[in-house]
Amino acid sequence: MLRPHRRWNPLTREWLLVSPHRAQRPWLGQVEKITDERPFYDPTCTLCPGNVRVSGERNPPYADTYVFGNDFPALLLPDDHVKEERDSSLFRSREVSGECRVICFSPRHDLSLAQMSEGEIVRVIRTWQEQTADLGLRNRWVQVFENKGAAMGCSNPHPHGQIWAGDFLPEEPAKEDLSQREYFQEHARPLLLDYAAEELKDGSRIVVEGEHWFVVVPYWALWPFETLLLPKTDHVSRLTLLPESHLSDLAETMRRLLIRYDNLFECSFPYSMGWHGAPFLSGETGNPESYWQLHAHFYPPLLRSSSVKKFLVGYEMLGEGQRDLTAEQAAERLRSLPSERYAP
Repeated sequence: MLRPHRRWNPLTREWLLVSPHRAQRPWLGQVEKITDERPFYDPTCTLCPGNVRVSGERNPPYADTYVFGNDFPALLLPDDHVKEERDSSLFRSREVSGECRVICFSPRHDLSLAQMSEGEIVRVIRTWQEQTADLGLRNRWVQVFENKGAAMGCSNPHPHGQIWAGDFLPEEPAKEDLSQREYFQEHARPLLLDYAAEELKDGSRIVVEGEHWFVVVPYWALWPFETLLLPKTDHVSRLTLLPESHLSDLAETMRRLLIRYDNLFECSFPYSMGWHGAPFLSGETGNPESYWQLHAHFYPPLLRSSSVKKFLVGYEMLGEGQRDLTAEQAAERLRSLPSERYAP
């Protein structure tokens, strides 16, 4: 379908405008600077082993992953003060509490997940699991994510991600929670498990496929080379419930995707990624473990080259999401790339 059309996102219940005929329009706008060259160790980096952070604390000489409390957390731990809330038809506010942490993926300043080994990525996944299990004891939602590259607002190129956990369910997972819960009530199967079966049958949007996991450009993708990382056939609701037998395959599937991202424009490909799994401390909506399916979203901004990114402005802000490349075209471009990372 190469004429303008709309596609439905069943997870967020939103429509998307697809305009594939616009992909070749000339570009005279902003370009991004993508820098690949970094030293093994940077004495000025606040995340490298042994260096002092802005808080004045010194990082230990860590050898694999390292987790610490965010020095500038967006959420604060609860205290005993009287909570201020506002509740009217037009003005509402609710005080919230939570915890924010930083995860250094590697002591090496010059790596990204795409350049790490399968075993090193498995250690990152295990750290995600451990941190999620701990934070889930006290918080409703635990958001594991990574912003990679200056184009995605990352302020430090050292390989790292974050975890924000709060006592509330944020907007995006709340949409997914409602959609998956209602689908399960109607069909008695998780929405994303049925979706995975259809994508595996079709094949046109699959980028990489492992034994237990696969990556697809979702039918409703908004970002040019957006992907969705899903279990193929197993029902897994949270990172904490991920079988040990899945870890190596998940790490290798991620690595194969991220290498293709880097190969697309031969640069250290920027993106924002994050895991969505069943909320914790629920109860008012039944058992989310029955209807949630664990998955990860990857949102890369680059559109035509390493220096031209997609902007969500104008119609996207005032009307609805819009893209110039079909999901099938994006998947084919990623799928056809080499499985070995390019040599800078």
